[in-house]
Amino acid sequence: MQHLLRTHFGVKFALASVLVGLGTCAMAADTPAKENTPAQNRMAQCKQEAKGQSGDERKAFMQACLGQKKQVGMDKPAGSQQSKMKTCNDQARGKKGEERKAFMAECLKA
Repeated sequence: MQHLLRTHFGVKFALASVLVGLGTCAMAADTPAKENTPAQNRMAQCKQEAKGQSGDERKAFMQACLGQKKQVGMDKPAGSQQSKMKTCNDQARGKKGEERKAFMAECLKA
């Protein structure tokens, strides 16, 4: 009798494992492929341009290519919060305390 119970439990466990595996495969098939990030796109473009180069020449080219953010449109949009903050910070140099705080508030609103 115990052998029969163990076999029955083993069959149920195996069936459950197969169903979980199939469910996982079905979910994986439904997920769309991710789009490349801008950095991945830039890397692909630089690799394409570096074909035919090797060694130190390729290494120097890749470093220069990957360092050029504007080449592939990786720069921040002009109206982004980060670029506004940088511009306002540059303009607020020399101001301190309440004067700086008021200036920054006005500058960031614009």
